Amino acid sequence: MAVDPQGNDIERFLQEDPGGPLVMMNLVKFKEGGRASFAEYANAVMPFMLKAGAQPLYAGDCSTPLVAEPGQTWDAVMLVRYPSRAAFMQMVSDPEYQRFNHLRTAALHEAVMQATLPWAASP
Repeated sequence: MAVDPQGNDIERFLQEDPGGPLVMMNLVKFKEGGRASFAEYANAVMPFMLKAGAQPLYAGDCSTPLVAEPGQTWDAVMLVRYPSRAAFMQMVSDPEYQRFNHLRTAALHEAVMQATLPWAASP
């Protein structure tokens, strides 16, 4: 199952950059006992997020799905606003940040990281 972005994923993420801020949606499924490792990761990376200008908007456990196929349920969701895709990439490329990424990888069975863009305001 996918957990970490690969080179092609990152390349596409940067090539499709419309500019401006984004909210990264993170959906995660923990491995057995992975919640503690993920909590350690989350605490360790918070200073890197703030340094990148990121703003955590929401983090919580997932509950009863109303619409989902079998296997489409998730354990937790996080929403983080970044000032730009470049700011996100600068954060995850930082060698100090990378010292902690193994905690995330070890914690997760599966993940979705999806950039979202605000809808244009209607007049």
